[in-house]
Amino acid sequence: MHSRNEQHSLPVLDQHGSLRSTLYRNFTMKESKDVIDRYHPEEGVQIVEGTEAQREQLARFCKALAHPARVHILHYLGTLDACMCGDIVEQIPLAQSTVSQHLKVLKEAGLIQGTLDGPRTSYCINRQALAVFKELVAQL
Repeated sequence: MHSRNEQHSLPVLDQHGSLRSTLYRNFTMKESKDVIDRYHPEEGVQIVEGTEAQREQLARFCKALAHPARVHILHYLGTLDACMCGDIVEQIPLAQSTVSQHLKVLKEAGLIQGTLDGPRTSYCINRQALAVFKELVAQL
């Protein structure tokens, strides 16, 4: 039994108040980072071929690239060292908020990185993650 003075830590909910999506997002982001971090270009993906983690990582990458706008964004970022969301909006005929949502999906999958540059975020391709994706596809 808990005393009245004891504080309980509540789970953090996402913007829609859903614990399930928050836990899933946190888990999948961690899993993506774990797989990407194990990659070394000279050695390849450091997961035994055909493992569940490898299949799940490939599915996360594919899901992130399942929209033509996200493929376009990734292709555009591949031509630059880094750029701001506004630069991408100028290249793709979508609203800034839509581009931001697509960037969020790509970032959660680990395919791009965002670094704070003052009040804005500068985006670039995560080349290590892209190499992992290419190798996972090659193993199919």
